[in-house]
Amino acid sequence: MTARVARSITKSVLSREQMDGVGARVYRSIGSVQLRNLDPFLMLDEFDVQAPAGFPDHPHRGFETVTYMLEGEFLHEDFKGHKGKIGPGDLQWMSAARGIVHSEIPASNSRAHGLQLWVNLSSKDKLAEPNYQEYPADKVAHVSPEDGINIKIIAGESHGVKSPVMTRTPTMFIDIKLAKGKTVEQTIPEEYAGFIYTIAGTATFGKDRHQSDAHHTLVLSNDKGTVIPVESLSDDCHFVIIAGKPINEPIVQHGPFVMNTEQEIYQAFHDYDRGINGFEGAPGWTSSIRDKWSK
Repeated sequence: MTARVARSITKSVLSREQMDGVGARVYRSIGSVQLRNLDPFLMLDEFDVQAPAGFPDHPHRGFETVTYMLEGEFLHEDFKGHKGKIGPGDLQWMSAARGIVHSEIPASNSRAHGLQLWVNLSSKDKLAEPNYQEYPADKVAHVSPEDGINIKIIAGESHGVKSPVMTRTPTMFIDIKLAKGKTVEQTIPEEYAGFIYTIAGTATFGKDRHQSDAHHTLVLSNDKGTVIPVESLSDDCHFVIIAGKPINEPIVQHGPFVMNTEQEIYQAFHDYDRGINGFEGAPGWTSSIRDKWSK
């Protein structure tokens, strides 16, 4: 039987507030100067937005965006006619791949709070067809091994329960809430790189019992460990464990496009500007929701 080896925490990065989109406040860790990327992850934002702020019409190519709502509601619309609304506990896993132009804005003037993760795609998947996987809160896989431990499986597996989400880049995304004094061990594939993002409360994490409170990204050791032990020190302990299989390819990012070479970035701008190779219909497109809150 293979020994269970616990991972430790090698780095802690406090999310820094910055403005993004149009007047939108985000707390960024991965994608910041402190942690440029963590293969296969390109960015993690904890967004906290109220109308009229938001993320109006903008393009993407070469990666996936994962939007997980914690509070409030967001509207979404893209240039191919896909539109909808996500609320508390809802998940949208969008593969932009060869091209998406979309808009994301709050559905009301109440607080809209959640996480958005950018997952890189390998070169073989960057120009695949875009697709969506959307799950309302009641369809997100979950498990409660005992009282005071509540786990939602956004992607991957926890305590024998698997998420139905298909990940082009092998990924696990586990949302855990613990009552004070509760302990949990999350299994992680030994080849995965990953991190913990703390949303609320205080806990100790990893083999060395690293103590952290909210809004920190805790980078996991890359030592083929297979479990992540956590003990809650407060009643409102809430965090996510996110890990994935490194792609180990060059990353060239320019704003909303993430490719492998500078030439591919130039090609992405060329295609977007001319409305070709996945961006058909992009020139001149305006979402019906972008001006929802304009006076």
